[in-house]
Amino acid sequence: MQAEPAAGQARTSPGAPTPDLAGAPPRAKQRRHPVFGFALRIGAGAAIVALLLWHYDARPILHQLARERLGFFCAAIALYVGGQVMSTFRWQLLGSLLAIPSPFIEYLAYYFIGMFTNVFVPGLVGGDALRALYLGRRHQRLGEAVASVIADRGVGMVGLFWLSAAAAAGLSAAVPPAVRGPTIAVGVLALVGYAALPLVAKLARRMPERIAAVALTVEPYLGRPMAMLPAVGLSVALQLSLAVCQWLLARGLGLDAPLALFVLCVPIANVFASLPLTLNGLGLRETAYLMLFAKAGLGHSDAIALGLLWFAATALGNLTGVIAFVLTETPPLRAS
Repeated sequence: MQAEPAAGQARTSPGAPTPDLAGAPPRAKQRRHPVFGFALRIGAGAAIVALLLWHYDARPILHQLARERLGFFCAAIALYVGGQVMSTFRWQLLGSLLAIPSPFIEYLAYYFIGMFTNVFVPGLVGGDALRALYLGRRHQRLGEAVASVIADRGVGMVGLFWLSAAAAAGLSAAVPPAVRGPTIAVGVLALVGYAALPLVAKLARRMPERIAAVALTVEPYLGRPMAMLPAVGLSVALQLSLAVCQWLLARGLGLDAPLALFVLCVPIANVFASLPLTLNGLGLRETAYLMLFAKAGLGHSDAIALGLLWFAATALGNLTGVIAFVLTETPPLRAS
């Protein structure tokens, strides 16, 4: 229930100096937009899951879910939360490139507030916007805070794309051609794009005004790809930890699949789950698991159960951010 006021803070902050100019109708429209987008995403994800349960028979899937051992499930949640601490360190590294004077404990609190908010309002209108708002208000550097969050998201995707492409190329025999080709192509494009960041910074200044304005937000990062490599390395380490998380869930189901299989399949599945079509990849991840794990001999029920267990584990892990959400004071609009 507290997520709605937090999202409201993120909306009212930019317009606070000129509230009369916005008018009531635009504000109402902004209020509805995150909720409408949330409903569409969770509806699409639920529809995909319902279709899978109908097509593959829900009974064996539910039977598999009931077999999950609590100890393995809790261990996966704990490792997931630990990975978010590592993600916080990655965000701090990127913030330090802009000399944002914030200690790790502040980054940690703001990151976990974003995690909690993403359970209810996912994406840039939710947790990402809120953690940028907290950091920016705290140090009166909103532009740099927004840039650090955008860079954090971008670096995370680069690490994901590189790892998934390397896994698909290195173990190509275990990956269906329909998945292997696009995954490797996305990884190569991400590598080329990363190397071309300084050129992108120069070209952006000649682009139309709107495009140039967006590029200007992250311009301090575009010319420094080498300085961001440690953050990319942390992104790769994070993806490996997520593979271990899901290996633990599989062990909890009694599956004897090797860890290497998850190092291969999980990053590739996360590429598809990262598409902003459903809530936290619900439905998309389960579909990708069917394509990938079935190739390795896992049953359809096992693959779908794994996806649903991971969705539940990440949701519960993100809910741990409620502690930071409750205990952290909202920074003022202006320094006192």
